[in-house]
Amino acid sequence: MGFREMLRDVQVVDELVSVRHEMLELSKASGHQPMILTNVKEAPGHRAALNVVDRQRLCESFGVKPGELIDILAWAMMNPTDPVIVGGGEAPVLENTTERVDLSALPIPWHYPEDGGRYQSASVIIAQYGGARNASFHRQLLRDPTHTVSRFVPRHLRTMTDMAIDSGDEIPIAVVNGPDPVLLLAGAMSFDEPLDELRVASALHQRFYGRPLALVELSNGVAVPADSEYAMEARITLQTDQEGPYVDVTGTLDGVRLEPVIEYDAVHHRDAPIFHALIPAGLEHKTLMGMPRAPTIKAAVSEVVTCTDVYLTEGGCGWLSSVVQIVPGKKDDGIKAIHAALDGHRSMKQVIVVDEDIDVTDPARVEWALMTRWQPDKDTVILSGQKGSSLDPSRDKDGITSKIGMDATLDPSIDHSPFKSVL
Repeated sequence: MGFREMLRDVQVVDELVSVRHEMLELSKASGHQPMILTNVKEAPGHRAALNVVDRQRLCESFGVKPGELIDILAWAMMNPTDPVIVGGGEAPVLENTTERVDLSALPIPWHYPEDGGRYQSASVIIAQYGGARNASFHRQLLRDPTHTVSRFVPRHLRTMTDMAIDSGDEIPIAVVNGPDPVLLLAGAMSFDEPLDELRVASALHQRFYGRPLALVELSNGVAVPADSEYAMEARITLQTDQEGPYVDVTGTLDGVRLEPVIEYDAVHHRDAPIFHALIPAGLEHKTLMGMPRAPTIKAAVSEVVTCTDVYLTEGGCGWLSSVVQIVPGKKDDGIKAIHAALDGHRSMKQVIVVDEDIDVTDPARVEWALMTRWQPDKDTVILSGQKGSSLDPSRDKDGITSKIGMDATLDPSIDHSPFKSVL
C-alpha cells in the first residue's frame, strides 16, 4: 500500500508554515485533524503529514476490524517472512538522491518550545551489525545539517551499539521516514527475544497484500522498504553528545543525556516526498506505542479466559493503561484477566476488564461499565511494590509503583438482563 496511500482523504493545507512550532499550532487549531502541509517554509519541495496514523485509519487501510488486527500482529510475530530484494529501478524511494546532505532542508519539526530543537520522532532506524538486523523507533535531535543525536533506550539497538563501541566500530544504518504502515507497526513492536522486524513487517505485508515486503539495498548495504518516502544513509558513530529535553508520550518533559551521534551520508526520497512529522504525546505517538503491545496482552489474557479485544488508552499514553474485553465464563474470570494482562505488559499500572458489549475505545462506555457493574470492594485488584515503567513520572526513586485492576464485567452465573444497557 505504501505510506501515501493512507493519506488520500486527509486535509491538504497550502498556507505557509514553519517547522518551528507552527506545525503544532496549526494542528491544535484544527483539533488535530489528519493533514498534509504542502508549503513548509524551511523545506521547499517537501511536504509534511501529521495526525495520520491511528487505530481506526490503520484498520480501514488494511480492511480489518481492530480485534482482527491484534490477532494478525500476533500471528506475524510467530510467522516472520523473508522480504524480497528489488532493483533500484523498482524502488520509488530512489527517485531522488542528495549526496550533499542538509537535514535542515527537510521538514523536521520543532513542535514544542520546551524541546531541545528539531526532532525526527516517526523515523525508523534500520541497523545491521554482527549478523543481526534491527528496525526500531528512536527519536533524533537535529544537531547540524549532517548530524543528529539519538536517544537509544535499553533494547536491541542499544545492545548492538554497545557491542560496536567496545569493538571500535561504527554501525551502518538507514533512517526511514514514511514507510509502508506495516513497518511502522513492526518497528514499534517489542520482543522477548530479538526478531528481525523487517521479516515481521514482510509477514504483515503478505497477509494484507498477498506478497512479501519489497526492499531495496542502499549503497551502504542496508536494505529499506522500496516505497518509503525517505531513506537516509547514515552511521552510528563512536561520538556522543547531549540529547534533550523532549516532550515524551506522557506529555511530560524528558531530560538531557549523553547519547550516540549519527552522521548522515546521503538522502534518498520519492518525488514530492511526504515527511511524517509525528507530534509527540499526540494520538499517533500513543497509537504506535500501544497498538503493537496489544497482541502480547491479548495472548496473556487468552491463556485464562476468552479475550476479544485490547485497547491501550489515549489517557494512559498508549502505554500505562488498557481496557481488556473478555467473554467471562465464570465469576472470577475478570480478576484472572486483570492479573494476566498486567503480566502480559509489565509497564502497565492500570487495567479495566469489560464485557463484549462495551466499546473498549469509548471512555464514556468504559466508565459506564465501571459505574454499573463494578463494586470497588469486591472487584478491585491492588498490587503494591511493583516495578514501574520508566515513562511513569510518578514512580519512586527506585522505580517502584503500585498497580490497579478493575473488573467491570457481569457475573455470568447470574441473570443480569434487567441491568444490561439498551443504548
